[in-house]
Amino acid sequence: MLGWPRAGAGAQDTSEFVTNRGMALPRGVVIDGPPPPLPPATMSRDADNRVTVRALRVSVPLALDGRLDEAVYAAPPITGFFQAAPDEGEPATEETEAWVSFDEENVYVSARVWDSAPESEWIANEMRRNGTSLPNNDSFGVVLDTFYDRRNGYFFYTNALGARADRYFTDEGNSTNRDLLPVWNVRTGRFDGGWTVEMAIPFRSLRYEPGAAQVWGIQLRRGIRRKNEWAFLSPVPISAVPGRPQSGTRRVSLAGTLVGIEAPPAARNLELLPYGIYALTTDRTSDPQVSNDSATDWGIDLKFGITESVTADLTYNTDFAQVEVDEQQVNLTRFPLLFPEKRQFFQEGRGIFDFGGTVGGSGGGGGGGTPTLFFSRRIGLQSGQPVPIQGGLRVTGKIGRFNVGGLNVQTDDLGSLGVEATNFTVVRVKRDLLRRSRIGALFARRSVSTVGEGSNETYGVDAAFSLYDNVDFGAYWSRTHTPGLEGDDHSYQAQFNYNPDRYGFQVSHLLVGDSFNPEVGFLRRDDFRRTFAAAYFSPRPASIQVVRQFALRADFNYIENGSGFVETREARSSFSTEFENSDIFSVDMASTYERLVQPFEIHTYATIPPGRYEFTDVTLGYLLGGQRRASGRLSIQLGEFFDGNLRSLGFSAGRIEVMPQFSLEPSASVNRVELPQGSFTTTVLRARANYSFTPRMFVSGLFQYSSGTETLSTNLRLRWEYSPGSELFIVYTDERTTVGPRSPALANHALVVKFNHLLRF
Repeated sequence: MLGWPRAGAGAQDTSEFVTNRGMALPRGVVIDGPPPPLPPATMSRDADNRVTVRALRVSVPLALDGRLDEAVYAAPPITGFFQAAPDEGEPATEETEAWVSFDEENVYVSARVWDSAPESEWIANEMRRNGTSLPNNDSFGVVLDTFYDRRNGYFFYTNALGARADRYFTDEGNSTNRDLLPVWNVRTGRFDGGWTVEMAIPFRSLRYEPGAAQVWGIQLRRGIRRKNEWAFLSPVPISAVPGRPQSGTRRVSLAGTLVGIEAPPAARNLELLPYGIYALTTDRTSDPQVSNDSATDWGIDLKFGITESVTADLTYNTDFAQVEVDEQQVNLTRFPLLFPEKRQFFQEGRGIFDFGGTVGGSGGGGGGGTPTLFFSRRIGLQSGQPVPIQGGLRVTGKIGRFNVGGLNVQTDDLGSLGVEATNFTVVRVKRDLLRRSRIGALFARRSVSTVGEGSNETYGVDAAFSLYDNVDFGAYWSRTHTPGLEGDDHSYQAQFNYNPDRYGFQVSHLLVGDSFNPEVGFLRRDDFRRTFAAAYFSPRPASIQVVRQFALRADFNYIENGSGFVETREARSSFSTEFENSDIFSVDMASTYERLVQPFEIHTYATIPPGRYEFTDVTLGYLLGGQRRASGRLSIQLGEFFDGNLRSLGFSAGRIEVMPQFSLEPSASVNRVELPQGSFTTTVLRARANYSFTPRMFVSGLFQYSSGTETLSTNLRLRWEYSPGSELFIVYTDERTTVGPRSPALANHALVVKFNHLLRF
């Protein structure tokens, strides 16, 4: 049964609301677009093609089966998508009809996705949640800006196989969380002429302003990969997402408006997620050795909605045994590598804790990366080994125009690694300014439990200003305090971006003092001052049918140490051609100057002495479009390296579709370095195999060989989401050394079974 949203539903005090053409709106909210549509219409457009969508209340929950046979689908659909690419501003070549509805528990987003091609030509070859190939499939998705702040939003999308993918965009994609994993559901179906989608997104999985009547931002996206076509309900100019039209979902400020939603009270937002675990472990590297040692354990996570927009998460005896192991990387620099955070407890609200005021672009190479003031892998991990987390509390959310985040975690000691019990505290506040700008502050503290050890503290303020569509300025200032460490403990950066589609440039200046020491963060390099500049020209030649876009780019990176001596100077230029079939050919040339003040042990067999070095290299690359049955990037690097030579062969982002349920993801990196001090070859080989039984149950295997660590490792994982938010994991890991007379000899292996069950009240 279908009904229209009611102003002041139930016993709600209507003094909180105003009405706009009969629609209940929160007081003070101004719609950024045309007025709400009058029933029975479900959408309205203005002369600028801005759109306002009306959600429909249903009295009976939709049967999620992909059939689109309920009464709500008799209402006029939401239609009229516009291309961002390949023909910007033109109507989409295939029709899409959509509906947004809701009941007391869920928001429903449904679509009839018309496609004139036969099903055999649809691109649908990924079933895993957030699978790496899913962005290269035909897809339909929705962005929900639940605070209507025009800068943050949830993104849910699927393909014809019913695979699920979700993201959370912070500050229009300056931070994108791909590992949040909110609870939601989707089913797809077929009809004569295309496929259908029914999504059910629980209110409990979303954060929004207090009150029943809601106004949200909304964007709908359609991807047709065989045509390399990306179309949106609310138009997205290609200049807003240079080079990546599919990323128009991040430009939340360009989204439409959703009215009519009536949200349930937050008092029901209580979740318990207890887990039980069994582990069988053998470790021949420990002292004493462990053989088939069995153990059981349990723990619990609790999520409580303080308000509709602020959430508290508590964890006790946290375990991350189900998390996939890190992928090995080759490192030929003298600076540490950054590995991504994959643990679920640290995902919600992650974007709130991002700091620095940066507004896009990596800001140079050569080990001169901007410091990360809060890096959650500092908590519960030491040298890649897990450290027990006794418990933790996290509070994240939005209060008016303020984004707030607080974190406190206590870890246990780990005698085998010499790690003492430690407390970690992080507090973050950001304030929205203007349409797309913000200012903020961060405090972080790491405190060792041993009396007299003191604590490390980090303070910082930052700002990011986004003006017009493509003008951005960001800056931060920070300092640290470490007992017993003297010297310059400051860091700051200023950065400016002009980033349209055809041409643009970026400049930045960064300083990191010799005693700047954010122990709850990540720092590649200290005691340096970096100036970075980049410019690009990226035309779209209409006269060359097979070419979508050319790209010319030049970068210059200039780094001095604290004494004013030049340590790194790098000039890099690149040229690339993106073809209409999504393949990309690229040429990258670099000229580098490095001044070593200390010996650099690059390998067991080679140590580069202090001195001044100048060298050049060139890299050729060819990327096969991700929509192909076999895809990936092949690269060849040739040139000088310090006072020797370097030859590299790499294959990355590889994927081979054996069948829609089964795929292989190979990658390889082989580097031959010849130096006067010694020659060596570093090799990392990796292969991932994935088999999906259903979109909610899959098994994957990660096989890795690294000559640097002289290990061969295996990680096998079965993941079954038997109920929304509830999962069973069976994980087997095996690590073997590749040196010695009996290689590959077993170093350690473990079998872990973990079961959790989500309880919602």
